[in-house]
This record gives sequence, structure tokens and C-alpha cells, in this order.
Amino acid sequence: MKAVSLKRLDGLEGDLVDTFPNVNFVFTSGISEINDNDKKDLDILFGYDSAIDQTFLEECPNLKWLAWYSTGVNKLPLEYIDNQNILLTNGKGVHAKQMSEFIIAFILDDYKHMSTSFINQKHKYYDSKLTGKRVSGQKVLFLGTGSIAQKTAKIANAMDVIVQGVNTSGHSVDGFSQVYAIDELTSALPEADIVVNTLPETKDTIHLLQRSHFEAMKDTALFINVGRGTIVDENIIANVLKDKLIRHAYLDVFENEPLNPDNQLYNLDNISITAHITGNGIENQEEVTDIFQRNLVYFLNNRELIENVVNPQAGY
Repeated sequence: MKAVSLKRLDGLEGDLVDTFPNVNFVFTSGISEINDNDKKDLDILFGYDSAIDQTFLEECPNLKWLAWYSTGVNKLPLEYIDNQNILLTNGKGVHAKQMSEFIIAFILDDYKHMSTSFINQKHKYYDSKLTGKRVSGQKVLFLGTGSIAQKTAKIANAMDVIVQGVNTSGHSVDGFSQVYAIDELTSALPEADIVVNTLPETKDTIHLLQRSHFEAMKDTALFINVGRGTIVDENIIANVLKDKLIRHAYLDVFENEPLNPDNQLYNLDNISITAHITGNGIENQEEVTDIFQRNLVYFLNNRELIENVVNPQAGY
């Protein structure tokens, strides 16, 4: 049994070798370092390399399982993975921990005018009349009720925020006072003070949000996107903000990344931009490797994988 990594894991490499002595581990920094011999007989690929494509996977005829260390799988050749019956798992749940903290940080930064205070500091301007707003009693609507939204909902509920969500069927989810079906989205938006997108990228979510959806929101609404940038066409979100259909947006993901220095979004004054960092965390590598190890025990015993199994057809 050969397992080839797509990234170096520092001290975790020795732990894997010691824990699974019957597995031949090959540790690399990405597909460019994987030689032809390893491609031919590897059984498992684990880690993350954005350069993976169908051409590379076709050179791995014995591949049985791709243990992807990221949550999003939308850039992988999912149709090929499905057709070849390759098992696919991801890092869902691990990234949700820091992403939930970022979402709350964005909300507090906005409601408590922390960015304004920093700007005042840089200009040596002391404004003791600057007054923020409480988040308690505000309604937050999550587009997607998966692990990111659920983790954030726990924190939001503790702050007396009213938590609502939108998912495919409108099925109830712990921590949400109300859940709408996706075809009820336009009805759900007008009541929300804060709208947070956590949806993955699938054929059904690309450009899901149109200008009409932002028109349905309150003009005082705060929009946060930590899901995928393709949820809304860049020109649409730019024009929504230019026309002040909503009050402010915190965007961590974009339709085309990275943003060029001359991107129109940089010129807007009612947007806060982070560079797709909400999923980053120094704890990620160890925690995703723990998931990989637990699944590996089952894999080596010819049993079904138990955590974070992805359906390639659905894309999550």
C-alpha cells in the first residue's frame, strides 16, 4: 500500500510512518515532485495541491482514494473522480473553526466601528462620540447551513443574535430558529440584517445571487461572503455596492482570484476585502491529518471511510 502526500507535514510525517508501518509513505511538496514510478503504483493521494487536474490523475491508474486537505473540492476533476470510482474526502469541519471566528470578527468590526477607530488612530484623531450598535437581536441569514454556518450559529446564539438559514430543502438544523428552502430565498432576504454566504461552489450555486436578491435585502444590510466568489458575478456585486443597495460587504472570496491591483472592488468605500484567508489556520494541518489517520484505519481494513466523505456528483 503506497500513500503519497501532496504537501510536507513536518513532524506529522514521523507519526504517520510509526502508526502505519505497513504503509509505504512518500512525502512530497506537490505533484511536480511525484515521480513516474510513484504515480503508477500509488493507492492514496493526501494533502493539497491546486495544480491537480485530470491529466495528472490519469497518470495514477491505481489511485483508490484522494484525501483532500481543503474543504472546497470544486476545482478538482470531479466527473473523472466519480467515473473512476475514486474515493474522495475533504477537510470539512476543520476550517469551519477559524471561519466562524472570522465571520463573528467581521460582524463586530462593522457594528463596533473598529476599522473607523483604527483610521482615526492613524490620523491621530480622538473621537469619543463614535457609537456602535449591539448585535443582540439582529437577524443573520446564512446561505448554507453546513459546518461553517453551524459553528458560527453557536457563537451567534450566545450573543442573542437571531439565526436563520437557507438550504436546499428547508430542513431544520440545530441552532437555527428558522430555515428556508433555496426556492424561498427571495422571501428570506428582506428580514435579514446580516447575510452570510457559506455555500460551496456547485453547478447550482454559480451566480445564484442576482441583483434582484440584493434589491430584496434591507438597504442597511451587511453582506459577508466566505463561501465561494462565484456565488455572484463580480460586476453585479460591484454595482450593488456602487448603487448602495446594501450598506457594506465583507468579501474574502472572489470570482477571479487573486484580485489584480486595478480591480474595481478596491475603489469602493463600502467594502472590506480579505485575501481568501478565513480558512487559514496554523492548526489545520494537524487536525486534517487526524481525520486522514482515522479514515486510513478503516481503509486499510477494507471498510467504508467514516469522515468527510464527498459525493463527487454533488460537489460536497
